[in-house]
Amino acid sequence: MSGNLLNIGKTGLFAAQVGLSTTGHNIANANVAGYSRQTVVQASGIAQGYGYGFMGSGTEVEQIKRYSDSFLNGQVRSAQTQVSSLDAFYAQISQVDNLLSDTTSGLSPALQDFFKGVQDMASNPSSAASRQAVLSNGESLVSRFQGIDDRLTEIRQGVNSEITAKVGVINSYAQQIGQLNDKIAQLSTGTGNEPNDLMDARDQLIADLNKEVKTTVTRGNNNSLTVSIGSGQPLVVGNKAFQLAATTSPTDLSRVQVGLVTGSKVTVLADSALSGGELGGLMEFRSGTLDRTQNSLGRVAIGLAQTFNAQHRLGIDGAGNPGGDFFKVGVPVVGRNINNAVGSTTDVQAAIVDPTALTQSDYKVSYDGTNYMVTRLSDNKPFPVTPFPQTGPQTIDGVAFTVTGSAAAGDSFLVRPTINGASDFAMMVNERNSIAAAAPISTSLPLSNKGTATISEGNVDASYLTPGNALTAPVNLTVGGAPAGLSGFPATQAVTVTTNGVATTYPAGTPSIPFTAGANYNFGGVNLKFAGTPVAGDTFTVSPNTNGTADNRNARLLGNLQTKPILDGGKATYQSAYAELVSFVGNKTREVQVNGQAGDTLLKQVTAAQQDVSGVNLDEEATNLLKYQQAYQAAGKVMQMASTLFDTVLSISR
Repeated sequence: MSGNLLNIGKTGLFAAQVGLSTTGHNIANANVAGYSRQTVVQASGIAQGYGYGFMGSGTEVEQIKRYSDSFLNGQVRSAQTQVSSLDAFYAQISQVDNLLSDTTSGLSPALQDFFKGVQDMASNPSSAASRQAVLSNGESLVSRFQGIDDRLTEIRQGVNSEITAKVGVINSYAQQIGQLNDKIAQLSTGTGNEPNDLMDARDQLIADLNKEVKTTVTRGNNNSLTVSIGSGQPLVVGNKAFQLAATTSPTDLSRVQVGLVTGSKVTVLADSALSGGELGGLMEFRSGTLDRTQNSLGRVAIGLAQTFNAQHRLGIDGAGNPGGDFFKVGVPVVGRNINNAVGSTTDVQAAIVDPTALTQSDYKVSYDGTNYMVTRLSDNKPFPVTPFPQTGPQTIDGVAFTVTGSAAAGDSFLVRPTINGASDFAMMVNERNSIAAAAPISTSLPLSNKGTATISEGNVDASYLTPGNALTAPVNLTVGGAPAGLSGFPATQAVTVTTNGVATTYPAGTPSIPFTAGANYNFGGVNLKFAGTPVAGDTFTVSPNTNGTADNRNARLLGNLQTKPILDGGKATYQSAYAELVSFVGNKTREVQVNGQAGDTLLKQVTAAQQDVSGVNLDEEATNLLKYQQAYQAAGKVMQMASTLFDTVLSISR
């Protein structure tokens, strides 16, 4: 009997010792990230049957149980990856928001100053100071466009560097998780006993990995975990860790993308395939905000440059020479996919032909083996290239696409119409006398006219630049007949008369064209209007302008461009288009900030729920220490009593 009692005491002593060790382990690791509290699971020893019944044999330690809830862990990972993504997104977009919205370094003040200078010149076209101010303000506008674009490019390079760094961190985590998978699988006996501390370490690595990129965790055999990232790409399977690689985009060598390494091949993953975590936040910021911002800024620069140049070319400078380009216009960037088939001769060219129709999107030109397709990437809208071979460029959103050569199925190109619009924006006029402030024509009528008819000062449109249309000698228009008619128009040019929006075209050589007060007369790009009532014999003269210094008519038209709806198909001015960009970035910044705050709150809630299960409560552990200490002392007392009884039995035998 005393032997059995001794054994019972021994098992109790051992169980209390294990309890004390486990409790001490919990206390020691209370502040270790990812540690899950452990507890001793005891079971009664096997009872032995006697004639009078079954007698217990003590206790045994059945398991060191780890308190970890996979559902709560998954909720924490989901909340954490979202918060990490939003934090990374906000850290980047807040820089762009501060850059664009700054009232001193933003684009709006420079635009206002430039057009104020143009309007001052229109008020005093012969002033050298006014003309010099236009050049100075133009240089400031160029610096502002280029400065903002340079900062955006720096941010883009920073994103490239961070993506590269994130890939290295992710690969390191993947290797460590694979190694722990292997150790845990070897140590798992299948009887329910688990290497708890190793499993905690693995869970913490997955939690850290989840901050970098969204993970999906699937349980396997022997407590092994399979970890996938993004849209399902395997990263860790058993003890095998796959590797990611930071590689350049096949269509844009300045852009770092993430690829999955399979053997000796790197498969580039789409930005959208890697969501969540800081890496996903960086990808989403670049594709959803940074690209659009730089494209939008470039669109404003190209729209301003092309439309200002078009009007400037319709004037003459101080020496009477036709105006040239005032600004340099950025050209589209075409990137050929480096993975296109060997021997493919396809070439894609793009040119901006209508700046008013430009969008903020990039375009993909691809060949499926039968047809060429231009896809607008902002909404994935396809535009078939028809016919092919082309008889001429196909214009899509103001961009003329020309596709030549032969391709293999899968060949593709990336066309970025406006990405370099701001960086390439530059002044082309450097002399104040080269500013074309004057109109190329002038009108007059002699004092000898007997009627009350007057002629407008006249202006020209783009047709005036067509070879053969520019005036080289005066054109004398004479009123004759009843009803009154105008004769003397150039015999080689048709005349279009527009009255109340209705246009009537008279073929070249028409001897007399009806006189209509208030109607617009256009011949060879020259636009005239008449008022009053003429008398037969009255004349009007349209001549090449020889006074390019004091004339301000083209300067007025240049100044009017500031408030003219030009971009977005004639819906937005230069400044309102830029304001739309500032508004988009500002709203997106606020959206990310608010979502980040909400995500932080959610993360705290689910973390608290997880810690209620897995966290170490020091007060509870202190209570457990006392409990196991008393159990240890009581078990020792049992063993002491058993020893006393055994000694009593021995003394009787003596």
